[in-house]
Amino acid sequence: MAQPPLQPVRGTRDLIGEDFRRHQAVIDTARRISALYGFEEWATPVFEDTRVFARGLGDTSDVVMKEMYTFTDRGGDSITLRPEMTAGVCRALVSNGLAQQALPRKVFYAGPMFRYERPQKGRYRQFHQIGIEVLGSAEPLADAEVIACGWHILQALGVSDGTVLEINTLGDAPSRAAYRAALVAYFSAHRDRLSPDSQTRLERNPLRILDSKDEGDRRLIADAPTIHDYLTPEAAAFYAAVKRHLDRFGVPYRDNPRIVRGLDYYNHTAFEFVTDRLGAQGTVMAGGRYDGLVEEMGGPPTPSVGWAAGVERLSLLLPRAPEAPRPVAVVPVGEAAEGPALDLLQSLRRAGIVAEIAYRGNLKRRMERANRIHARAALILGEDELAQGVVQLRDLDAGTQESVKLDEVIGRLA
Repeated sequence: MAQPPLQPVRGTRDLIGEDFRRHQAVIDTARRISALYGFEEWATPVFEDTRVFARGLGDTSDVVMKEMYTFTDRGGDSITLRPEMTAGVCRALVSNGLAQQALPRKVFYAGPMFRYERPQKGRYRQFHQIGIEVLGSAEPLADAEVIACGWHILQALGVSDGTVLEINTLGDAPSRAAYRAALVAYFSAHRDRLSPDSQTRLERNPLRILDSKDEGDRRLIADAPTIHDYLTPEAAAFYAAVKRHLDRFGVPYRDNPRIVRGLDYYNHTAFEFVTDRLGAQGTVMAGGRYDGLVEEMGGPPTPSVGWAAGVERLSLLLPRAPEAPRPVAVVPVGEAAEGPALDLLQSLRRAGIVAEIAYRGNLKRRMERANRIHARAALILGEDELAQGVVQLRDLDAGTQESVKLDEVIGRLA
């Protein structure tokens, strides 16, 4: 009995054709725009020592508690497939001795991440992110610039319409301590109405209750105090400066005092770009300031800020898929024309023109293949053309054909 064909593992998918072109357009656009802002691209390993994420993400986060792909390798070391890349970038800064050099460092990244979560539209167990980090800047201008770069990328992708920037502040350490006490007092009075997860968070990290998706929790959260009543003057001034810079950058925004981060190393600015065009998965880009993560990796205190965005979600928002490049088909007629046809083929490619040749077949079959691959033109080369030093250039859209000198073909096609 024949075995059924193998399928991708649940929560993964193949990127082929239009799907790949959408995916690559997001990455290429983000890479191009971030370079305009002075970001250089880094690539870190797909897997890391588990401590990179257990320390960096906080042991109360859902990522660490429920979603990481962690295994013991043959050497007995605990290894984790990266669920996000900020922690790895901070680790790389320390490992490569860059934390002691001139800062800030402005980093762009793109690549696959891995989380064990329920697959749904725009969310996979192997997914891809783009992101930027400014490592080593404590100024609110850095927060505003990374947000402005993100907004620029969304505009360049054509997905900014219907996408809204929501921002909040998580305050400085004294602000958070006062706010934490207020949250503990409020939620303790309603402890019996909290979900089991939020009851655990109440003891370990009460701010994370604000990120709960449980409906009962959400009703309680609606009446919970906000951090704005507990900000120190310094924290309030920092937040005001961020918004002032955003106004200057021309980035529209709205305050959302309920934004928190599921990761434990954030402070001051927190933000999300959200849309109503993806159903429940409305966040397309999110980030904020994290001033303690590099120190967690064994480096010196290094204030930092950045964001990450899901490539799959952004690709779903693209107004149209990029067109595949249309090739030129080189069509030899007769055995004598094959060698010169290959010379012509490579000349086209070296000139930057996408060109293809069928591996076999008569003129009719080769022309049929040219139509199948949606070629824009065919260059027909036979014995008569060789004798005259020309090629027949057939425009496959217009249906016209003319003789063109071999040394003029590239100029005509370009």
